[in-house]
Amino acid sequence: MITREQILDALRHVEEPDLKKDLVTLNMIEDIKVDENKVSFSVILTTPACPLKNLIENACRNAILHFVSKDAEISINMTSRVTTQKNQTMHNIKNIIAVASGKGGVGKSTVSANLALGLAKNGAKVGLIDADIYGPSIPMMFGLEGARPMATQTPDGKTRIEPIEKYGIKILSIGFFTDPGQPVPWRGPMVSTAVKQLFNDADWGELDYLVVDLPPGTGDIHITLVQNFPVAGAVIVTTPQQVALADAKKGIGMFMMNTINVPLLGVIENMSYFTPAELPENKYYIFGKDGGKHLAEQYDAPFLGEIPLVKGISDAGDSGLPVILEEGNAAGKTFFEIAQKVAQQVSIVNLQREPVYSK
Repeated sequence: MITREQILDALRHVEEPDLKKDLVTLNMIEDIKVDENKVSFSVILTTPACPLKNLIENACRNAILHFVSKDAEISINMTSRVTTQKNQTMHNIKNIIAVASGKGGVGKSTVSANLALGLAKNGAKVGLIDADIYGPSIPMMFGLEGARPMATQTPDGKTRIEPIEKYGIKILSIGFFTDPGQPVPWRGPMVSTAVKQLFNDADWGELDYLVVDLPPGTGDIHITLVQNFPVAGAVIVTTPQQVALADAKKGIGMFMMNTINVPLLGVIENMSYFTPAELPENKYYIFGKDGGKHLAEQYDAPFLGEIPLVKGISDAGDSGLPVILEEGNAAGKTFFEIAQKVAQQVSIVNLQREPVYSK
């Protein structure tokens, strides 16, 4: 008869490919049940966006057939429990992901919107903050121009902002509180206060990931974010040109400063190449090639992917329907895969920082 101990011993031979430890040591095996040759258990992944889910499931199945019994009837429940940092102070938000760039015009907001939606499509609970106070573009990208969040009163008399929900994620932007046609001539202290309110005064509920679309540069908003909130890591967006890469290095340098020390989750290269609709197999690297990849290598960081220069991506954003929501769209598939890689890197960073497995 098969025993629980035999199952655990077999699963000690299955390594989580990213975390480089076996599933039993990582406490990723639960609810083991044995009834003669029938075996069932749950594998608790560190994110629902895990791109290696099928690989891990097959490895578990093969380990039991090889080390326990070739006649075992195996039922595996692949589920997830997103990790968070041990020092996480925002208990309802497990991981804050900053999306940044050194310069404007590289598609950072497009990446933020599609990254948030990609994480949600993988089954995670996701929020999105548009922290670009001076040029908020998230409302347009989600078809929410003119939208105004509701405000509610808590029993202790505090006012709470209700994020607007669309396409399965919760969204807040300074653009919801200002006239879209008017500039926002705020000095540093006003900007910092506004950013804090988007975090502290909002009723986000329980979130696995909160994606923050930062403005270009390395200014007040960036410092306010990293000094006041536990950021799990930063994603850097660049284009292949040397001028964009030079500014991206400054953004990376800010996050890597000893006084800030935010992990670099990886680099995304936008507008990497152009593919004409009539020549779908051709790639034209009109802005240069592999700049983002070389940047990632320089900082020993993951290269998360290349996003092509496709008119449909900008059209989708302008229409309020981000491209990742279009079924069968190749660029949308790229964003989906990037979201999986970002979630993967968050799990790795959290393990290195002694994670808490939040329920």
